[in-house]
Amino acid sequence: MEIYFYNTLTRQKEKFEPIDINEIKIYSCGPTVYKNATIGNMRTNIFQDVLRRVLRYNGYKIKHVMNITDVGHLVSDGDDGEDKMLKSAREEHKTPLEIAQYYTKLFFEDLKELNVETPEIVCKATEHIKEMLEYVEELEKKGYAYETSTAIYFDISKLDKYPILTNLDLENQKAGARVEIDNEKKNPADFALWIKAPENHLMKWDSKWGPSYPGWHIECSAMGQKYLGEQFDIHTGGIDLVPTHHENEIAQSKGKCGKIPANYWMHGEYLLINGGKMSKSLGNVYLVKDIKEKGYDPIVYRLYSYSCHYRNKLNFTWEGIDATAKSLERLRNSYQLNLNGTDELTQNDKERLIQIEENFHKAINDDLNMPLAMSYVWELAKFEKKNPEVAKMLEKFDSVLGIKIDKINSENQDIPQEILDLVEMRKIARENKDWTKSDELRDLIAQKGYIVKDTKNGMEILKGVKNE
Repeated sequence: MEIYFYNTLTRQKEKFEPIDINEIKIYSCGPTVYKNATIGNMRTNIFQDVLRRVLRYNGYKIKHVMNITDVGHLVSDGDDGEDKMLKSAREEHKTPLEIAQYYTKLFFEDLKELNVETPEIVCKATEHIKEMLEYVEELEKKGYAYETSTAIYFDISKLDKYPILTNLDLENQKAGARVEIDNEKKNPADFALWIKAPENHLMKWDSKWGPSYPGWHIECSAMGQKYLGEQFDIHTGGIDLVPTHHENEIAQSKGKCGKIPANYWMHGEYLLINGGKMSKSLGNVYLVKDIKEKGYDPIVYRLYSYSCHYRNKLNFTWEGIDATAKSLERLRNSYQLNLNGTDELTQNDKERLIQIEENFHKAINDDLNMPLAMSYVWELAKFEKKNPEVAKMLEKFDSVLGIKIDKINSENQDIPQEILDLVEMRKIARENKDWTKSDELRDLIAQKGYIVKDTKNGMEILKGVKNE
């Protein structure tokens, strides 16, 4: 089945044509490990994980590279200010290495909580200084780089077109974020490839230009080329990376080898909090641990992200998370009910299941349309007949969803199927506002020795005292 992706480079949805059908090569911009990753950052990682899963669902093998920025990312996108790692190290009274190790560990723990797969190759900037230096020297040799008293800059005037992703008119545009800090720059939008280090700078390496350190953009160009070659299939990241980081990656690659490094550029949109921006001043910067501390399975946030297309802004609310927690429980209960179901499937039932599966496949292949895909997941979960074939298909869908649909809460592992069926019937009665029926089923469950508790995460089943 054909796959279509929206390509930021061409500003349109395109049919996916891999360079090599035997292996899809992806590069994703990873975290700058100077602070905790927010749930906004994690939304991008969930989108990238779904991309991996969809490609694999279609039978492709994947080689996915993600960088860890532990040097070179300045506090401003305009090549001014100090390195984010150094700023964090100073504030927390630690070394840059300690900061990097600490936040890298937390980042991967969050990915695990969200069931986000680790890319095949994870590479740190500080471990690829040699490759970055060689890249800069090659750019200088080809006339795309020049030296000032403070840095080695990329000369954008040597390109046939800049920028490409944003398509802005730099001639008529005000300086904006890229202020001309260095008076020696030939063009205001020229960006730093390599920065000469002050004497007291903690992170610096020897080079032909003296003690220095890399600019932010050069690391991805150097590591992408090392592990994926001059051209690969897909480059991903958050929408905030388009006008600076990814634009400059393309410029560097065109200067060094005359090619745009990736054929498809895919970007995830911002996360909003209660309709506004996430901000420290508003006290609404949420982390994965905040979701856990409120009693939710972090997978709930993953499922919540599917309520909105990755290219649209997603509005986060705790009310939405609460509702999604109940949805996750229902999906998992449906899986268990079908796994132990004994209803016979007619030919019409089987044909309907085939159609649901085809619709799901078309949805995920249409630029990762997860909201539409979820409508077919629910159609399957609510299938009238309870049969292991339905459970098997839900499990197949979960290879894309990644919501651990086969997970059983530890409290429910030894609960008889009869009780689980009664609990599901009670849940349906409550949804239909049939409170009398709900109470009758609760009493019946109690007579059989179990207690049903209604919590913000849905229903919990506990062993009680059997009433004979």
